[in-house]
Amino acid sequence: MIFSSGGGKPKIHSSAYVAPSAVLSGEVIVGPDCAILHGAVLTAEGASLEIGARTVIMENAVVKSSGGKVLQFPTHIGKDCIVGPGAYVVGARIDDGCFVASGARVFNGAHMESGSGVAIGGIVHVNARLARGASVPMQHIAAGNPAAIFPPEKAAEVAQRLNFFENVFNIEAGSDARAKAAAAYSRFLRAVHATDARTDTERSSKPVARRAGEEPPQQQVADVGGVVDAMMLELQEMEHRRKEATKKRPPS
Repeated sequence: MIFSSGGGKPKIHSSAYVAPSAVLSGEVIVGPDCAILHGAVLTAEGASLEIGARTVIMENAVVKSSGGKVLQFPTHIGKDCIVGPGAYVVGARIDDGCFVASGARVFNGAHMESGSGVAIGGIVHVNARLARGASVPMQHIAAGNPAAIFPPEKAAEVAQRLNFFENVFNIEAGSDARAKAAAAYSRFLRAVHATDARTDTERSSKPVARRAGEEPPQQQVADVGGVVDAMMLELQEMEHRRKEATKKRPPS
């Protein structure tokens, strides 16, 4: 499903595959030979979102950008990357050849340099910079610039260093920061999505474009074979009827 949103609309390269149940909304750019699988959500909310060539966004992954009047968090995912099932990426830069595993999280302002990866359930936290080729183990946390790797039991300690609400929502820390963030984010989202409109309602009726010399999908081949078989049966039946009619015709 494709939506215009916030004055922008998705641009999808003709060679990319986007599953029918995926959602693309706003200023989203999908590069050549990408695959966006079922249930994936790519939404640009006030900032650009770009997916590089041959990158795969797997089932139920969420990739977002976000940008208001003060803070801008565009999302850029480079070439030859994989974002695994159920992963969450928001307002981050992920360079070429990176791997974001199932259930991993990459947050606002984070930067994964080329060839780096985050394993199942791992986190690359706000404004962290993960060095080229580095890896975040399962359930571990990368935080800081350059990033240090923390085990899960250090999560509370990491959170105290982040100034999360100030860095992400431009709201000072305090006992009411969560409520203020929710109210501000609600206003922002309602404004961004106020004029959303679906733009792909006619796509299902259009033929699938193929490159020169490319074989048709297997299902289409099977359908053609079925048509040929039906035609042969009809011809055989017509021939049988002709012979029967000839037998019954009286001699002249």
